[in-house]
Amino acid sequence: MNRALLVIDVQESFRARPLWDHIAHPGISDPVNRLVRLARANGDLVVWVLHTEPDSGGVFDPAQGHVRLFEELERPAPGEPVLHKTSHNAFTTTDLQRRLTEAGVGELWVCGIRTEQCVETTARLGSDLGYEVVFVADATTTNPIGDLSAEEIIARTTAVLRDRFARIATVDELAAEAA
Repeated sequence: MNRALLVIDVQESFRARPLWDHIAHPGISDPVNRLVRLARANGDLVVWVLHTEPDSGGVFDPAQGHVRLFEELERPAPGEPVLHKTSHNAFTTTDLQRRLTEAGVGELWVCGIRTEQCVETTARLGSDLGYEVVFVADATTTNPIGDLSAEEIIARTTAVLRDRFARIATVDELAAEAA
């Protein structure tokens, strides 16, 4: 079965927000880069997804210059799509599903920023569409919301996804499986 890694919203827009000072894992680029290298070594498709809010005037407005991948991330290789979405999940406002279908993808690895929002929503929708989903928890991050710490939100997200919408894995576990 073919597989794809979805790198969701690891973009400068988040660093441009005051909440970045409270992010759980500011070094998210390290585990994401490890996943990208692992996916490429496995011959998997890597799909880069950026959130946009055109004409909003905010940090997700492309005109503001923050809608770009973190500088320290691996650069997209030739043939790796960079999709721009305007919804919380990576499917609804992009041609992601068509691309995955054309590539014969049946399994998705998901990672990125806003564990409980765009990454979780993409994992849930991917599961509903019939993909086997692997949620790579240590390659996601988020910030506190209300009385919940970022770590509590990540724990809650993995708990509700586990064995219902996704298999939960770490980068190390996926690397060990590939060895």
